[in-house]
Amino acid sequence: MTDPTPDQTTDQTTDQATDQATGRSEPPAGAVAPPTRPEPLTNQGLFDRARAVIPGGVNSPVRAFDAVGGTPYFVARAAGAHVWDVEGRGYVDLVQSYGAVIAGHAHPHVVDAIRRAAGEGTSYGAPTYREVLLAEAICARVPSVEKVRLVSSGTEATMTAIRLARGATGRSRIVKFAGNYHGHSDALLAASGSAVAHLDHSEGATVPGSAGVPPGAVADTVVLPYNQVPVLDDTIACVIVEPVAANMGLVAPAPGFLQGLRDECTRVGALLIFDEVITGFRLDIGGAQQVFGVRPDLTCLGKVIGGGLNVGAFGGRADVMDHLAPLGPVYQAGTLSGNPLATAAGLAALSLLDQGAYEQLEGTAAHLAVGLQDAFDSAGVAAHVSRVGPLVGLFLAPTGTPGPVPAPVDYDGARAADEAGYGRFFHAMLDAGVALAPGAYEVLFPGLAHTPDIVAHVVSVAYEAARTLAGEDRA
Repeated sequence: MTDPTPDQTTDQTTDQATDQATGRSEPPAGAVAPPTRPEPLTNQGLFDRARAVIPGGVNSPVRAFDAVGGTPYFVARAAGAHVWDVEGRGYVDLVQSYGAVIAGHAHPHVVDAIRRAAGEGTSYGAPTYREVLLAEAICARVPSVEKVRLVSSGTEATMTAIRLARGATGRSRIVKFAGNYHGHSDALLAASGSAVAHLDHSEGATVPGSAGVPPGAVADTVVLPYNQVPVLDDTIACVIVEPVAANMGLVAPAPGFLQGLRDECTRVGALLIFDEVITGFRLDIGGAQQVFGVRPDLTCLGKVIGGGLNVGAFGGRADVMDHLAPLGPVYQAGTLSGNPLATAAGLAALSLLDQGAYEQLEGTAAHLAVGLQDAFDSAGVAAHVSRVGPLVGLFLAPTGTPGPVPAPVDYDGARAADEAGYGRFFHAMLDAGVALAPGAYEVLFPGLAHTPDIVAHVVSVAYEAARTLAGEDRA
């Protein structure tokens, strides 16, 4: 898909409109002129400029394409199921801001809500009415959440939930599972998934997954295999888990795993934390806990509840949440928490999610997953396409693996993926106008904007990409 190169005069036009609205004809005295955009813009040119002023040229590592090779595309604009880069090339987008834009890019209802909120001011450092409305909406929908606090990112949500669990129990040790990614706070960067999996070769040991994290920061972090219920003791403050692991590819919880965690935490007085930053409002109105019928003590949220803007939240039992300042001794704060733009966007996004929306999401994901599996099978590529509700995962097994390929059940199984093969498949899809996440441990996020025709197109492209991959492997 192609589109004319984005209008290079957009910035100038916007400035002129602002001048007309304010009656300003010249910049104020002492103002610094905005930088001039070069013409024409190219992905390589922007990447070169970015690497001169931004470490690695990106503000989140996976975007650098290190795991797949090549030059990242720089998005100029997006609409619905598509994004366009600065060179005018269009792509069917299965990243969808890693699940944040469930209704599609630039949905008019969400855009209008942001526009109205921005007209009233962008940040106050004071309470707002929309943050109350969003908190009420979350509490009404998520089974475990009696009270909730809004923050600005999923990392902030999980970090603070851990602090809260420690403060509420008076204990220090925490349990996480290998391959689960809970953001980039120090205590949780041990055997993490997502982009960390590409760099981490620690074989699941409890060691920091990043330089700059001292061993002491993870000394009280116990890392255990996903899908195995541990035996806990009374030194454990909490167990944090992705109820559906979506940062090591897509790994579903084994039958009884989540309920086993619930029972074991209850037995020893530890708190159970569900990290539903990805699954919250994606799997169901009530998240994974609604789907699997297991109620945690605390839940972490993000992505969908911000409608594409920065947001995070954590909530749960009222008696636990009341340990937070100003009621209790556990401190947490944030100038932009409850930001009026993010809350407006989140409320707009949630208003679009009824039961019909989830039925549509499930059907779209099923169509995509079946089509992708058929594409790999027909080409003789060893792969397993996982699906849990509206989430779809790709696992490319090493060349020569006899089929059918089983779904991974833990981090060790997930890291057996053929990363190089995924990179070749990724570029074959990208060259044909379909954008997947640039890493073998991410998932696909089909959303409400992905129509049956769009999915059918993606599948047809996948057939060709799989045949290309098979030919390269045999060469």
